[in-house]
Amino acid sequence: MYHLLVCDDEEKIRELIRKYAEFEGHTVREAKTGVEAVRLASAYAFDLIIMDIMMPELDGISASREIRRQSDTPILILSARGEEYDRISGFEVGADDYVVKPFSPKELMLRVDAIVKRSRRASVNTLQKEIFRYEGLTVDFTARTVTIDGTRVDMSPKEYELFFYLCRNRNIALSREKLIIEVWGYDFYGDDRTLDTHIKLLRKSLGPYNRLIVTLRGVGYRFETE
Repeated sequence: MYHLLVCDDEEKIRELIRKYAEFEGHTVREAKTGVEAVRLASAYAFDLIIMDIMMPELDGISASREIRRQSDTPILILSARGEEYDRISGFEVGADDYVVKPFSPKELMLRVDAIVKRSRRASVNTLQKEIFRYEGLTVDFTARTVTIDGTRVDMSPKEYELFFYLCRNRNIALSREKLIIEVWGYDFYGDDRTLDTHIKLLRKSLGPYNRLIVTLRGVGYRFETE
């Protein structure tokens, strides 16, 4: 059972999500505005936050940014718009996934389940000290840090997860489907645009080492160090 925060200014959307979430045994708190969502996120421990972008007082992107300053709770962004700008903005503030309205409640719940399960697995990961170095790039899997020429690189939680998976499977061709399944935790419900957006953000974060992420047309990507 998960404790979810649903933030959307549309009452019908909140009711729809609550109905499906409670049917699956989850508990739900609701917020009508971004300001209310930030307040609730600081007062309660949630397993996941479902956040709409377009809201009065404080939009979902700004609210997510405020929440990220105090919590690593997974965030799933909702929006009636599907432009790349919205996806990038959401992921840059640390959102874990993105769903465009109108959406399938069943798909939404599958994504919620996948995100929470992966988050919980990551929190109990007890790997021994594991570090990868390539020229001026250092990846500390255990500490969850990436540095370039001694300077730490800031990434969103999902960027770290995607990069660590690419890095651990370096010099191996990884299909788009494989990456979506392993990093996001679902297959059919994966969104190629979500993967492409994260690859674009990851390349930006890696600066001079973005060349190491090679696009394999018609296949996927490879983190190439040979």
